[in-house]
Amino acid sequence: MLAALKKYLLIPRLIKLSSAAPKDPRTAWDKYWGDVRTTGATGDVLWDSGSSHELEGYLPTLAQLDPSLPVVDVGCGHGSYTRLLSKNFPHALGLDYAANAVDRARRESTDFPATSYAVCDMTAPDAARIVADALAEAGIRGDANVFIRGVLHVLDPKGRAALAANLLPVVGKRGSVFLSETNFRGTPVDYVTHLGATRHSIPAPLEWAIRGLPMPGRFGAAQRAKAFPAVDWTVVEEGSANIETRPLSNPSSPDVIPGYYAVLRPR
Repeated sequence: MLAALKKYLLIPRLIKLSSAAPKDPRTAWDKYWGDVRTTGATGDVLWDSGSSHELEGYLPTLAQLDPSLPVVDVGCGHGSYTRLLSKNFPHALGLDYAANAVDRARRESTDFPATSYAVCDMTAPDAARIVADALAEAGIRGDANVFIRGVLHVLDPKGRAALAANLLPVVGKRGSVFLSETNFRGTPVDYVTHLGATRHSIPAPLEWAIRGLPMPGRFGAAQRAKAFPAVDWTVVEEGSANIETRPLSNPSSPDVIPGYYAVLRPR
Protein backbone atom coordinates (compact mmCIF):
# COMPACT_ATOMS: atom_id res chain seq x y z
CA MET A 1 0.00 0.00 0.00
CA LEU A 2 2.78 2.42 0.96
CA ALA A 3 4.76 1.58 -2.16
CA ALA A 4 1.71 2.30 -4.35
CA LEU A 5 1.17 5.61 -2.59
CA LYS A 6 4.79 6.63 -3.13
CA LYS A 7 4.50 5.73 -6.80
CA TYR A 8 1.55 8.03 -7.31
CA LEU A 9 3.40 10.90 -5.68
CA LEU A 10 5.14 11.02 -9.08
CA ILE A 11 1.99 12.34 -10.76
CA PRO A 12 2.51 16.08 -10.11
CA ARG A 13 6.06 15.88 -11.48
CA LEU A 14 4.94 13.95 -14.56
CA ILE A 15 2.20 16.49 -15.24
CA LYS A 16 4.67 19.35 -14.96
CA LEU A 17 7.20 17.67 -17.27
CA SER A 18 4.68 16.63 -19.92
CA SER A 19 3.05 20.06 -19.98
CA ALA A 20 6.21 21.40 -21.61
CA ALA A 21 5.84 19.15 -24.68
CA PRO A 22 4.77 20.92 -27.90
CA LYS A 23 1.10 20.33 -28.58
CA ASP A 24 1.59 19.57 -32.28
CA PRO A 25 3.08 16.04 -32.63
CA ARG A 26 5.11 16.85 -35.74
CA THR A 27 6.68 19.86 -34.02
CA ALA A 28 7.39 17.75 -30.94
CA TRP A 29 9.10 14.95 -32.83
CA ASP A 30 11.13 17.26 -35.05
CA LYS A 31 12.33 19.28 -32.05
CA TYR A 32 13.16 16.09 -30.18
CA TRP A 33 15.36 14.76 -32.98
CA GLY A 34 16.91 18.17 -33.53
CA ASP A 35 18.01 18.23 -29.90
CA VAL A 36 19.48 14.70 -29.84
CA ARG A 37 23.20 14.89 -29.15
CA THR A 38 24.23 11.24 -29.19
CA THR A 39 22.61 7.89 -29.96
CA GLY A 40 23.35 4.32 -28.92
CA ALA A 41 23.58 2.63 -25.55
CA THR A 42 24.84 5.76 -23.76
CA GLY A 43 22.90 8.26 -25.86
CA ASP A 44 19.81 10.41 -25.50
CA VAL A 45 17.23 8.24 -27.26
CA LEU A 46 15.12 6.19 -24.85
CA TRP A 47 14.24 3.38 -27.28
CA ASP A 48 17.75 2.95 -28.72
CA SER A 49 19.48 0.07 -26.94
CA GLY A 50 22.59 0.45 -29.09
CA SER A 51 22.42 -3.29 -29.83
CA SER A 52 21.15 -5.61 -32.57
CA HIS A 53 19.86 -8.03 -29.92
CA GLU A 54 16.15 -7.21 -30.28
CA LEU A 55 16.20 -7.44 -34.08
CA GLU A 56 18.10 -10.73 -33.91
CA GLY A 57 15.19 -12.09 -31.90
CA TYR A 58 12.84 -11.08 -34.72
CA LEU A 59 14.87 -12.70 -37.50
CA PRO A 60 13.10 -16.11 -37.44
CA THR A 61 9.79 -14.27 -37.87
CA LEU A 62 11.17 -11.86 -40.47
CA ALA A 63 12.23 -14.92 -42.48
CA GLN A 64 8.55 -15.21 -43.46
CA LEU A 65 8.87 -11.98 -45.46
CA ASP A 66 9.97 -12.27 -49.09
CA PRO A 67 13.75 -11.76 -48.87
CA SER A 68 13.98 -10.61 -52.49
CA LEU A 69 11.91 -7.48 -51.79
CA PRO A 70 13.13 -4.23 -50.24
CA VAL A 71 11.96 -3.30 -46.75
CA VAL A 72 10.43 0.02 -45.72
CA ASP A 73 11.20 1.01 -42.12
CA VAL A 74 8.28 3.19 -41.02
CA GLY A 75 9.19 5.63 -38.24
CA CYS A 76 12.90 5.01 -38.69
CA GLY A 77 14.16 7.71 -36.32
CA HIS A 78 17.94 7.87 -36.62
CA GLY A 79 18.01 4.73 -38.77
CA SER A 80 19.39 2.17 -36.32
CA TYR A 81 16.94 -0.52 -37.47
CA THR A 82 17.09 0.61 -41.11
CA ARG A 83 20.81 -0.12 -41.10
CA LEU A 84 20.34 -3.51 -39.48
CA LEU A 85 17.55 -4.43 -41.89
CA SER A 86 19.73 -3.57 -44.88
CA LYS A 87 21.86 -6.58 -43.96
CA ASN A 88 18.89 -8.90 -44.45
CA PHE A 89 17.08 -7.34 -47.43
CA PRO A 90 18.39 -5.99 -50.75
CA HIS A 91 17.54 -2.41 -49.74
CA ALA A 92 16.11 -0.67 -46.68
CA LEU A 93 14.22 2.61 -47.00
CA GLY A 94 13.79 4.53 -43.74
CA LEU A 95 10.83 6.89 -43.38
CA ASP A 96 10.13 9.42 -40.68
CA TYR A 97 7.94 12.50 -40.61
CA ALA A 98 10.53 14.39 -38.56
CA ALA A 99 13.00 15.96 -40.97
CA ASN A 100 15.62 16.17 -38.21
CA ALA A 101 15.37 12.40 -37.70
CA VAL A 102 15.92 11.74 -41.40
CA ASP A 103 18.88 14.12 -41.47
CA ARG A 104 20.51 12.29 -38.56
CA ALA A 105 19.74 8.88 -40.09
CA ARG A 106 21.48 9.88 -43.30
CA ARG A 107 24.53 11.12 -41.41
CA GLU A 108 24.76 7.89 -39.40
CA SER A 109 24.30 5.65 -42.47
CA THR A 110 27.11 6.77 -44.77
CA ASP A 111 28.73 3.33 -44.51
CA PHE A 112 25.50 1.52 -45.43
CA PRO A 113 25.00 1.83 -49.19
CA ALA A 114 21.87 -0.35 -49.19
CA THR A 115 19.94 2.27 -47.19
CA SER A 116 18.10 5.43 -48.19
CA TYR A 117 15.79 7.81 -46.34
CA ALA A 118 12.83 10.08 -46.97
CA VAL A 119 10.61 12.41 -44.96
CA CYS A 120 7.12 10.91 -45.03
CA ASP A 121 4.01 10.98 -42.85
CA MET A 122 2.58 7.51 -43.37
CA THR A 123 -0.84 8.67 -42.16
CA ALA A 124 -1.12 11.30 -44.93
CA PRO A 125 -3.14 10.73 -48.14
CA ASP A 126 -0.06 10.97 -50.39
CA ALA A 127 2.10 8.58 -48.34
CA ALA A 128 2.09 5.65 -50.78
CA ARG A 129 3.19 7.93 -53.64
CA ILE A 130 6.06 9.32 -51.56
CA VAL A 131 7.20 5.78 -50.72
CA ALA A 132 7.06 4.72 -54.38
CA ASP A 133 9.03 7.80 -55.44
CA ALA A 134 11.66 7.22 -52.73
CA LEU A 135 12.09 3.59 -53.77
CA ALA A 136 12.30 4.61 -57.42
CA GLU A 137 15.15 6.99 -56.55
CA ALA A 138 16.98 3.93 -55.24
CA GLY A 139 16.27 2.11 -58.51
CA ILE A 140 13.51 -0.06 -57.03
CA ARG A 141 9.96 -0.49 -58.31
CA GLY A 142 7.16 -2.81 -57.26
CA ASP A 143 6.11 -4.39 -53.99
CA ALA A 144 7.96 -3.97 -50.70
CA ASN A 145 7.98 -5.39 -47.21
CA VAL A 146 7.27 -3.08 -44.26
CA PHE A 147 8.88 -3.01 -40.82
CA ILE A 148 7.29 -0.97 -38.02
CA ARG A 149 8.70 -0.71 -34.51
CA GLY A 150 7.25 1.61 -31.90
CA VAL A 151 5.07 3.81 -34.10
CA LEU A 152 1.47 2.64 -33.81
CA HIS A 153 1.39 2.94 -30.02
CA VAL A 154 1.90 6.71 -30.26
CA LEU A 155 -0.90 7.23 -32.83
CA ASP A 156 -4.60 7.66 -32.16
CA PRO A 157 -7.05 5.14 -33.69
CA LYS A 158 -7.67 7.36 -36.73
CA GLY A 159 -3.94 7.65 -37.41
CA ARG A 160 -3.42 3.91 -37.02
CA ALA A 161 -6.18 3.13 -39.50
CA ALA A 162 -4.83 5.66 -42.01
CA LEU A 163 -1.31 4.25 -41.75
CA ALA A 164 -2.55 0.68 -42.25
CA ALA A 165 -4.61 1.67 -45.30
CA ASN A 166 -1.62 3.46 -46.82
CA LEU A 167 0.48 0.29 -46.50
CA LEU A 168 -1.75 -1.72 -48.84
CA PRO A 169 -0.36 -0.20 -52.07
CA VAL A 170 3.18 -0.36 -50.65
CA VAL A 171 3.15 -4.11 -49.98
CA GLY A 172 1.12 -4.94 -53.10
CA LYS A 173 0.67 -8.65 -53.71
CA ARG A 174 4.03 -9.97 -52.54
CA GLY A 175 5.00 -7.85 -49.56
CA SER A 176 4.26 -8.36 -45.86
CA VAL A 177 4.15 -6.16 -42.76
CA PHE A 178 6.07 -6.91 -39.58
CA LEU A 179 5.18 -4.76 -36.60
CA SER A 180 6.45 -4.65 -33.04
CA GLU A 181 4.94 -2.30 -30.47
CA THR A 182 4.99 -1.65 -26.75
CA ASN A 183 1.99 -3.23 -25.05
CA PHE A 184 2.48 -2.29 -21.42
CA ARG A 185 -0.47 -3.21 -19.24
CA GLY A 186 -0.69 -0.42 -16.72
CA THR A 187 -1.08 3.29 -16.19
CA PRO A 188 1.41 5.91 -17.41
CA VAL A 189 2.70 6.05 -13.83
CA ASP A 190 3.23 2.27 -13.85
CA TYR A 191 5.03 2.62 -17.18
CA VAL A 192 7.57 5.20 -16.04
CA THR A 193 8.20 3.47 -12.72
CA HIS A 194 8.81 0.25 -14.68
CA LEU A 195 11.59 2.18 -16.42
CA GLY A 196 13.12 3.39 -13.17
CA ALA A 197 11.36 6.66 -12.38
CA THR A 198 10.88 7.53 -8.70
CA ARG A 199 9.62 10.65 -6.97
CA HIS A 200 13.27 11.57 -6.41
CA SER A 201 14.80 10.85 -9.82
CA ILE A 202 13.96 9.94 -13.41
CA PRO A 203 16.54 8.48 -15.82
CA ALA A 204 17.62 11.26 -18.17
CA PRO A 205 16.50 9.69 -21.49
CA LEU A 206 13.10 8.90 -19.97
CA GLU A 207 12.71 12.41 -18.54
CA TRP A 208 13.67 13.91 -21.88
CA ALA A 209 11.00 11.83 -23.66
CA ILE A 210 8.34 12.81 -21.10
CA ARG A 211 9.32 16.45 -21.39
CA GLY A 212 9.32 16.62 -25.17
CA LEU A 213 7.00 14.01 -26.71
CA PRO A 214 3.30 13.03 -26.75
CA MET A 215 2.25 10.50 -24.14
CA PRO A 216 2.38 6.97 -25.64
CA GLY A 217 -0.38 4.41 -25.41
CA ARG A 218 -0.31 0.67 -25.95
CA PHE A 219 -0.76 -1.54 -28.99
CA GLY A 220 -1.69 -5.19 -28.80
CA ALA A 221 -3.91 -7.67 -30.60
CA ALA A 222 -7.11 -5.71 -29.92
CA GLN A 223 -5.66 -2.49 -31.29
CA ARG A 224 -4.19 -4.34 -34.29
CA ALA A 225 -7.57 -5.83 -35.15
CA LYS A 226 -9.11 -2.36 -35.34
CA ALA A 227 -6.24 -0.76 -37.29
CA PHE A 228 -5.72 -3.68 -39.71
CA PRO A 229 -9.26 -4.98 -40.39
CA ALA A 230 -9.74 -8.59 -41.42
CA VAL A 231 -11.39 -7.51 -44.66
CA ASP A 232 -8.00 -6.16 -45.81
CA TRP A 233 -5.38 -8.13 -43.86
CA THR A 234 -4.52 -11.68 -42.87
CA VAL A 235 -2.63 -12.29 -39.64
CA VAL A 236 0.18 -14.73 -40.39
CA GLU A 237 1.64 -14.76 -36.89
CA GLU A 238 1.36 -12.75 -33.68
CA GLY A 239 2.61 -12.95 -30.13
CA SER A 240 4.50 -11.28 -27.32
CA ALA A 241 7.69 -9.32 -27.82
CA ASN A 242 10.33 -7.64 -25.70
CA ILE A 243 10.98 -4.03 -26.67
CA GLU A 244 14.46 -3.01 -25.57
CA THR A 245 15.31 0.50 -24.41
CA ARG A 246 18.56 2.26 -23.78
CA PRO A 247 20.18 0.84 -20.62
CA LEU A 248 18.64 2.69 -17.69
CA SER A 249 18.79 0.63 -14.50
CA ASN A 250 21.91 -1.35 -15.46
CA PRO A 251 24.56 0.26 -17.72
CA SER A 252 25.56 -3.12 -19.15
CA SER A 253 22.14 -4.24 -20.43
CA PRO A 254 19.00 -2.67 -21.91
CA ASP A 255 15.75 -2.38 -20.03
CA VAL A 256 12.75 -4.23 -21.49
CA ILE A 257 9.14 -3.16 -22.08
CA PRO A 258 6.49 -5.84 -22.70
CA GLY A 259 5.39 -5.72 -26.32
CA TYR A 260 3.41 -7.28 -29.12
CA TYR A 261 4.41 -8.36 -32.61
CA ALA A 262 2.52 -9.48 -35.71
CA VAL A 263 3.14 -10.43 -39.33
CA LEU A 264 0.39 -9.35 -41.71
CA ARG A 265 -0.31 -9.87 -45.40
CA PRO A 266 -2.94 -8.20 -47.57
CA ARG A 267 -5.92 -10.32 -48.63
